[in-house]
Amino acid sequence: MSHVFHRSSVKAPPAVSRGEGAYLYDQSGKAYLDGSGGAAVSCLGHGDAHVTEAIRAQLDQVAFAHTGFFTSPPAEALADRLVALAPGDLNRVYFVSGGSEAMEAALKLARQYHLERGEAGRSRIIARRQSYHGNTLGALATGGNAWRREPFAPLLMEVSHVAPCYAYRGQQEGESEAAYCDRLIAEIEDEIARVGPETVMAFVAEPVVGATLGAVPSVPGYFKRIREICDRHGILMILDEVMCGMGRTGTLFACEQDGVAPDILCVAKGLGAGYQPIGAMLCTEIMHEVIAQGSGFFQHGHTYVGHPVACAAAGAVLDRVVGDDLLGRVHPMGAVLRGMLEDRFGQHPHVGDIRGRGLFLGLELVQDRATKAPIDPARKIHAQVKAAAFAEGLICYPNGGTIDGKQGAHVLLAPPFILTEDQAAELVDKLARAFVAVGL
Repeated sequence: MSHVFHRSSVKAPPAVSRGEGAYLYDQSGKAYLDGSGGAAVSCLGHGDAHVTEAIRAQLDQVAFAHTGFFTSPPAEALADRLVALAPGDLNRVYFVSGGSEAMEAALKLARQYHLERGEAGRSRIIARRQSYHGNTLGALATGGNAWRREPFAPLLMEVSHVAPCYAYRGQQEGESEAAYCDRLIAEIEDEIARVGPETVMAFVAEPVVGATLGAVPSVPGYFKRIREICDRHGILMILDEVMCGMGRTGTLFACEQDGVAPDILCVAKGLGAGYQPIGAMLCTEIMHEVIAQGSGFFQHGHTYVGHPVACAAAGAVLDRVVGDDLLGRVHPMGAVLRGMLEDRFGQHPHVGDIRGRGLFLGLELVQDRATKAPIDPARKIHAQVKAAAFAEGLICYPNGGTIDGKQGAHVLLAPPFILTEDQAAELVDKLARAFVAVGL
């Protein structure tokens, strides 16, 4: 009997034995192609010698020093590198242990920033339906993932949720991308007017929506229009790149492809590539100066903020992604994988849409391609596909409730940047066999 409180209280997962490159192995020796990097985490694959050596070297120096007393060279060096690479005026970095912590820090900083500027009335967040920003209470309230929110609704703060930029479902027949964008922007403007612009502290969004929608990018111009709205009303733009950032979409920061820079940007997953738990909140120098010239103290903190070993690991990850230009593989390998997916599933009767950017790709599952009718949610087709793929030796990341939290399903793919063409073909073959196994 296991004493671990597993994600499922009904069935314990098999024990992992080792990892090598794009594969994980269980204790029986069975290999699993990590087609989703866990949850878009393992961008370097498993067993990267450079990263593991950096961790060992830091452990030889010091494992932990609380940031109430010390900073550390790895934290300082990592912050310098992230700022040098970041878009816009992002100039300060607050290190945490994961994505939810990064988003909580962002929300609290946004509130404190407005308070210290004398705008105590700004507490309203505008976010989007079918988004996901983390599982802690502030992040969960901000997110629009209906089924994750529902059990904890009495504990969540009030947040305005507007429509996602989800062209496959939201763009009307005969409507141009520009007209669709206009309609979404009008909804945001209407919500700001309804609650009063003086009450809104931040607009929060994922540049490419990950877990809840399945790698959905925005239509051209959407985020530039939102940037203009935020600037006009004194609203902060917070972009959540926890899943889509750190090279996953083909640029180090996903928002670079939308031509915008936020006031606050959150990263995690690919920052540590799974080698250590780490996340980061980046903010502008202006925001930092408001705190510095006011209270002088960000009223927030966690025990493992700026953990030296985690920062050393993330620095080594950047060595590989940027220094060794693994980032340069993301667009071409993403195009190869997407081409294979389109060749195999482009006319599949139960695949309605293939989408994404770089090595961040999604397939939306439907009952009927022509009508886009969803598969009966009672089938839990996403869970069936996950299990069938795992049995075939493929790790992928399906989810349900894609359309509205109840209906719809998709499969998210986020393989490591080291993926080869042969492994891409293996991924597609195993996914195809999983579809057949569940009756798709």
